[in-house]
Amino acid sequence: MKKNLLGFLIIIILSTSFTSAQNKFTLSGNVYDSDSNETLIGVNIIIPDLQTGTVTNEYGFYSITLPEGKYAVQISYLGYETISETIDFNSNITRNFRLKESAENLDEVIITEDVEKLNIKKPQMSVNALSIGTIKQMPVVLGEVDVIKSITLLPGVTNAGEGSSGFNVRGGAADQNLILLDEATIFNSSHLFGFFSVFNPDAIKDIKLYKGGIPAKYGGRVSSVLDIYQKEGNNRDFHINGGIGLISSRLLAEGPIKKEKGSFLLGGRSSYAHLFLPLFDLDSKAYFYDLNTKLSYRLNNRNSIFLSGYFGRDVFEIADSFENTYGNTVVNFRWNHLFTDKLFSNLSLIYSDYYYGLRLNFVEFDWESGIRNFNLKYDLKHYISNNFKLEYGLNSIYYKFNPGEINPTTEDSGINPFKLIDKYAFENALYIDTEHKLTNEVSVSYGLRLSTFHRLGQEELNVYENDNPVNFNEDLGVYEKAKPVGTETFKRSNVIESFSNLEPRLALAYQLNDKSSLKASYNRISQYLHLLSNTSSPTPLDVWTPSGKFVKPQLLDQVALGYFRTFGDNVFSLEVESFYKIIQNRIDYIDGANLIANNAIEQVILNGEARAYGLEILFKKNIGKFKGWLAYTLSKSEQRTPGRTPIETGINNGEWYNTPFDKTHDISLTNSYELNDKWSLSSNFLFQTGQPATYPNGQYQYNGIIVPSYEARNSSRLPSYNRLDIAVNYKPNPKSSKKLKSEWVFSVYNIYNRRNAANITFRENRMTGNNEAVRLAIFGIVPSVSYNFKF
Repeated sequence: MKKNLLGFLIIIILSTSFTSAQNKFTLSGNVYDSDSNETLIGVNIIIPDLQTGTVTNEYGFYSITLPEGKYAVQISYLGYETISETIDFNSNITRNFRLKESAENLDEVIITEDVEKLNIKKPQMSVNALSIGTIKQMPVVLGEVDVIKSITLLPGVTNAGEGSSGFNVRGGAADQNLILLDEATIFNSSHLFGFFSVFNPDAIKDIKLYKGGIPAKYGGRVSSVLDIYQKEGNNRDFHINGGIGLISSRLLAEGPIKKEKGSFLLGGRSSYAHLFLPLFDLDSKAYFYDLNTKLSYRLNNRNSIFLSGYFGRDVFEIADSFENTYGNTVVNFRWNHLFTDKLFSNLSLIYSDYYYGLRLNFVEFDWESGIRNFNLKYDLKHYISNNFKLEYGLNSIYYKFNPGEINPTTEDSGINPFKLIDKYAFENALYIDTEHKLTNEVSVSYGLRLSTFHRLGQEELNVYENDNPVNFNEDLGVYEKAKPVGTETFKRSNVIESFSNLEPRLALAYQLNDKSSLKASYNRISQYLHLLSNTSSPTPLDVWTPSGKFVKPQLLDQVALGYFRTFGDNVFSLEVESFYKIIQNRIDYIDGANLIANNAIEQVILNGEARAYGLEILFKKNIGKFKGWLAYTLSKSEQRTPGRTPIETGINNGEWYNTPFDKTHDISLTNSYELNDKWSLSSNFLFQTGQPATYPNGQYQYNGIIVPSYEARNSSRLPSYNRLDIAVNYKPNPKSSKKLKSEWVFSVYNIYNRRNAANITFRENRMTGNNEAVRLAIFGIVPSVSYNFKF
């Protein structure tokens, strides 16, 4: 069946590729920022006479093939001056364009109707892109610009509350999001347990969030893809920019290695609020630091190489008794090669490592865990014709999982060295993806991804009776750990378990008229890695584990339907999408599961299923002094784990229950207003249904000990969440000819001091003896000020 589907797709591709008429010529090249010579992603190259066009890819390259003749060509990009040239298509032409940043305010940048028509025609849906300029205008907590918190203002995206790590997309868990920085996987996207993200906004060039309609080149996560690219660096002039805030600062330098050919970028951030703790007699530390770097060199017109990296660490200490260190390290070497003016390739060699370390001096031991991978990617984009584009490639990833290792820190320690068994895996994928314009009204994108996963040999693997690591106690009605009946030993080259999945992708756009279209998409995606966490928000201590003999890969099927429209000469736009997705083999935990330092994790987990469905609305005002958007999501996210046999109760009696990420209503209003050249205002308002929670509903005594009993899982909710943030941006000399440019940002987070509940715990009041609920709130009102500069 799989071979037949692949063969059918190849026949379609080959038959389409040979239908190209003669006397057609190709215009190709790159688009750059005229000042920095940085390539620009997503630039529109429009041919108004033919009502067609294309956009630059992730590396700034474009290619378009047209019939012989003279045509006006428009090159436009938001925030830049539009270029218009007449080009005679009588031969294949290589032309690089350089765009100047607009000297006018953003509201005066002309966005032609043709640009919006092109977006309406494209089959791609469920994708949001935010510019760094937009993100920097948003009010944020503690004055630090934050990529992750900014995307939670989009429809379908939430987080688990203030001070929480990660984000949730369309009712999915945080570990179901693939987060890429220059194509390298980031396993933990947060600093200081969720207060900040790991992404330095000064180093970021492009951000895209795929919630559905995910192209076949992406795989491995079943909820979303957050694809982030770093800047390449200015290869013409040396520049420094940065910012100074109340608790953190950042600095970035960029410049040429060789003018017009090579550049470097080096950026760093660090927080320093812990330096003030001794003033309050607090002998503790909590800070982060990170480093972004990139080297770029253009060998010739057809070859460019890049070396990029990220290193980040968080440190949390309490006196001399506790020290916690964790963070990401990634390195990526990339080679861009242009075979012809229609065939572009990218080869990437990637190393990614997530490390977690914990030192407990009062019990005298060190704990270390982490996940490491080596990734080879080779992607090709083939511009076969103006109506048919083809992407294909391969991806191979080798994983090493370190679940944990304990070592004593002193000779007198009572702790014995202990190492959990390392796990190894190999993930591979082949993909092919197309973008096909069938008629003037209909465009389609379709593709296939064939993924395989091999769980490699390890030192020791438990053997259970009937291959069942979890038993059901009929008398007590509870699940219990099964006792191993033996162990197996494997060589590293052995394969313990293998999986393979064919993942079709399909998206369709039907243009109703010049201003509106309908779109639909279907995705199947496999996820072979699982984050072991029974909290609503991931913590640095959570451990990743691969699929294997007892843990099956998650399988997603998602469909989406959308309506897209522009109004008032593209001043306004409306996006309405509905979605439904179901996930097989979503892991669940038996009651009382212990996930930390567990060498037999299969004894406490069961395979269940999850589903989510909802409606998303995004209404935007794109042009004018007043800009912004209103996002609303109505959704449901549920999970269930039925019994494996008729006598088993399953989890929650085998019935659907709310996931920790279920939020019925999610509203965000984001606005900015430019008073004049010097002053601008911005605000965010958020409202969310409170996240699900499980509360005690009674108690009993056992041998003199009071034991609480609990209601069904996640059957209650925390109070609803809402807050209002505002910010004022002040540029002292916006029109100054001096090289130094600066601005002040004054912001207030949670301006009406709403004490939103992060969680609610229950205790006995010592004065009255009665039970009481206690609300924990992370933030009240938080004013901040920061100073940003560039020269």
